[in-house]
Amino acid sequence: MMQLFSEVCEECSRITTRKYSTSFASSIQLLHKSMRTPIHNIYGFVRFADEIVDTFHQHNKAELLQEFKTETFKAIERGISLNPILNSFQHTVNHYNISIDLVTSFLQSMEMDLTRQYYDRAGYEEYIYGSAEVVGLMCLYVFCEGDEKSYHKLRPYARSLGAAFQKVNFLRDLKADCNDLKRMYFPGCDFGNFSNQDKLLIEKDIQQDFANAYRGIIQLPVKARFGVYVAYRYYLSLFKKIKKLRPQRILQQRIRIPDYGKAFIVAEAGIRSRLNIL
Repeated sequence: MMQLFSEVCEECSRITTRKYSTSFASSIQLLHKSMRTPIHNIYGFVRFADEIVDTFHQHNKAELLQEFKTETFKAIERGISLNPILNSFQHTVNHYNISIDLVTSFLQSMEMDLTRQYYDRAGYEEYIYGSAEVVGLMCLYVFCEGDEKSYHKLRPYARSLGAAFQKVNFLRDLKADCNDLKRMYFPGCDFGNFSNQDKLLIEKDIQQDFANAYRGIIQLPVKARFGVYVAYRYYLSLFKKIKKLRPQRILQQRIRIPDYGKAFIVAEAGIRSRLNIL
């Protein structure tokens, strides 16, 4: 019956991924079958923590996050939780020996969202690491399947990919972050005067992250490479679309890639993969 309980918990993580992000869900489906469930489990955990700080405005978010944090570490230590998302996550953490420091850094960044509205350079880099780079590193544990040498070789590239994704998210969600959550992550920028020069400097930084991430993607184990490459292409396409827009435009609407655009990316990536020219 424990197997049935585990399957129910993992299904909750899979549904969470599919409901919250069709892009990530479709990318995960392109991973080797053995890697899909643990990546769903990581995404479900990350998404629930993020929901606490971004969505539950009618509740005591600090209290909820503290409870979630306490239950996360209890679940990892005990090897079980009645919270299906945490049960799935602890199983992945324990099975792949994911460093507890990564979990701690992630939750610390979520705590930062409760109180900070502006970031200096040091705070920005700390937040990017904890909220995004460590997620890439958790996934890398899965992709490397216990191969410590490969993990340490690919670690810088996984961090770059996580950073690129998060920074593109910041640009995409600038309107909601500024208007609804009163947050500005980019150091030296403000709500009322987001200039073209600000945007160009941010884009240059993101471009460097993407370039470094690509060097790691082509070195990934074959079971992970195609799914990660498609996720990279999704975000790179979104980034290129944002680059074409004036700052005021991204302050007015959330930019997205339509479904037909995502389908084209998958088809093109499939052709490049078959020709071995990723």
